[in-house]
Amino acid sequence: MAIKKSELYSSLWASCDLLRGGMDASQYKDYVLVLLFIKYISDKYAGQKYAPITIPAGASFRDLVALKGKPDIGDLINKKITGPLAAANKLADMPDFNDTNKLGSGPEMVKRLSDLVAVFENPALDFSKNRADGDDILGDAYEYLMRHFATESGKSKGQFYTPAEVSRIIAAVIGIGNTKTSHDTTVYDPTCGSGSLLLKVGDMAHTKVTLYGQEKDSATSGLARMNMILHDNPTALIAQGNTLTDPKFLDGAALKTFDFVVANPPFSDKRWSTGLDPLHDPYARFDTFGAPPAKQGDYAYLLHIIRSLKSKGKGACILPHGVLFRGNAEAEIRKNLIRHGYIKGIIGLPANLFYGTGIPACIIVIDKENARTREGIFMVDASQGFIKDGPKNRLREQDIHRIVDVFNRQDESDPRYACMASPAEIEKNDYNLNLSRYIESSATEDTQDIEGHLRGGIPFADVKAMADYWAVCPALKQALFKSLRTGYVELAVDKAAIKTTIYQHPQFAGFIKDMDAYFAKWRKQVTKNFKALEPGFHPKQLIVDIADGLLKYYEDKPLIHAYDVYQHLMDYWAETMQDDAYLVAADGWVAKPYRIIEKDKKGKEKDKGWTCDLLPKPLIVARHFAKQQATLDAKLTELEAISNQIAELEEDQSGEDLALSGFDKITVAAVKERIREVENDPESVDELAVLRAWSRLNGLESQLKKKVKDLDAELDKLAYNRYAKLSVDDIKTLVIEDKWLARIATDLQSELDRVSQNLTRRIGELVERYATPLPTLTARMAELQAKVDAHLAKMEAA
Repeated sequence: MAIKKSELYSSLWASCDLLRGGMDASQYKDYVLVLLFIKYISDKYAGQKYAPITIPAGASFRDLVALKGKPDIGDLINKKITGPLAAANKLADMPDFNDTNKLGSGPEMVKRLSDLVAVFENPALDFSKNRADGDDILGDAYEYLMRHFATESGKSKGQFYTPAEVSRIIAAVIGIGNTKTSHDTTVYDPTCGSGSLLLKVGDMAHTKVTLYGQEKDSATSGLARMNMILHDNPTALIAQGNTLTDPKFLDGAALKTFDFVVANPPFSDKRWSTGLDPLHDPYARFDTFGAPPAKQGDYAYLLHIIRSLKSKGKGACILPHGVLFRGNAEAEIRKNLIRHGYIKGIIGLPANLFYGTGIPACIIVIDKENARTREGIFMVDASQGFIKDGPKNRLREQDIHRIVDVFNRQDESDPRYACMASPAEIEKNDYNLNLSRYIESSATEDTQDIEGHLRGGIPFADVKAMADYWAVCPALKQALFKSLRTGYVELAVDKAAIKTTIYQHPQFAGFIKDMDAYFAKWRKQVTKNFKALEPGFHPKQLIVDIADGLLKYYEDKPLIHAYDVYQHLMDYWAETMQDDAYLVAADGWVAKPYRIIEKDKKGKEKDKGWTCDLLPKPLIVARHFAKQQATLDAKLTELEAISNQIAELEEDQSGEDLALSGFDKITVAAVKERIREVENDPESVDELAVLRAWSRLNGLESQLKKKVKDLDAELDKLAYNRYAKLSVDDIKTLVIEDKWLARIATDLQSELDRVSQNLTRRIGELVERYATPLPTLTARMAELQAKVDAHLAKMEAA
């Protein structure tokens, strides 16, 4: 059976537990990723003729396993495994597996490294069979590890990784997916870090393209090289060195030019010009637009990108917001860039997205091809769309999709989100590109109506502002409000009845019914698509097709936010559907339960029951054994009631001098012993009654527990045996309809619930705001003041 993505991730992350404590995350990542690399290339290329990766004799993963337990394991890994691999494949700066400061010494190092190697011996981690065309399972696992390493490395050491969500946006907005590409198409990242951004852009192309990257840090450039291989791009060219002072990709004496260039350079690099004279740059990067200030390197990287683009090239660069508005030399560069028409657009991102800094950044999108006909700069302010994820913010799937959709369509329908800034408007703002000058994205303040506060009544303007609801349910407005005076209304129902009035109104009920029917139509169609899936399909393409189709399906529906619906599906995909899809793609519609065997500290195995990943037991039970489950549930309810009675009796009779107060622990044996002691004592009648009541309830509880256990075992056996009788069609029905689509339907219902909840909440806010007019408040205050004065007078008289 194929390994689930979630299990692969957890297995690899578990390897990190073996190293934590001895070193920083930015260091132990190197050890884990190198072992992952060795395992992968050994599985995929060992024994292959003309393989793009050379595995020297004695340097495979099998040879690495043979070193487990050896007293000099660290030194042997360096000399026999990583050293030869690095030399054969030009991989610099492999981590030192014999570093006692990080890995411990003697037996501690031997155990730590042996255990670490053992993690990758898991038979399920067979990477030779774990890659379907177009579905880079291992590459995704690497991405997962890099994100976690960056999170744990902190601000000072997390710059090696560009968040995948931002990389995906860049890949989509530079247009490589809409371009006819070939192996001759070139993509370049002058500050490639571990290569994640470069790979995302390459993945967006319809064919294999040629990747180039340069990275200043030698260890990180080694990671990038391994990353290329792990992502099946072994021919990518990764160079090590300072891009600004020593660019490695040249065409004679000039910079080599590329079709696409992307970068996430270090923000505001204060040492960018060390070793470089900007006024006499040998590559003429600053001749046309001006030299950046010596202590602010953002534009140096952007100008390097522009110089590295072909005449029809496209590019994008992640930079801090300061490049949009800072003055002096940077203002002159910005003006020249705008006048040349090279800036196609600007996308403002949320703060705290990146691992090296918490400041907000933006994506500058460059387009040389259409520079002469540029009619403005398209701006997107996406700073408000994100979710908190631990110490960082993270873009959701819906945020990514919306940014890409709006930018690529040049959609100005929401002026609070995006606009096209004309050359005249930009010039009027003195070439300041600060997004807030062009897009007012902050939330609109809720206005307070003075007359409403003075005289009472809800301003009709506030009611009118809920026009989206009244467009769908026009009569609902009359059902909820009645006229008070010109321009003001009051609630026509009791405040407590607002929610009920909305839910029960014929027009709102009709809206819900229409939405249910609309979903049912989509559900019917997508069920056919799901049931047509055969082993070997591409899960990544499946979710793109299904999710994009769902987004478009709900795009024009009232009151429902299509991107929220889309997000529900993507969340469920990440949570469950993705693993299911990979299982089906690898094994087909097969549902075989398996035993869960766990080992205790002594290595003894213990059977913890059984499970089935694709088709969990509750689905089998709900479909085929509902009556048995109902019987079990009824007995569980009885058991809970009896247990509650026992608990209440013990609580009521545990006080001082009460029937159950003398027990250290109330047990069957202790109660029986006490009954024998007092059953003939006429003064203990009440106590005896309590003890016998407890004993009777305890007996009933024991009987019910046994009955529940027997029923549960019987149901468990029925469910387990049912799997062998399931046909492929049965499995498809259970997985697709009872598992996948049932969950999606539940999530969609939550969106419909949100519609009514938001309307209820808003009306409640308005009612509460204007419920008590100022004269009433004044009169009440005067009344209370009079009472206080009267009390003070009495106190003085006394």
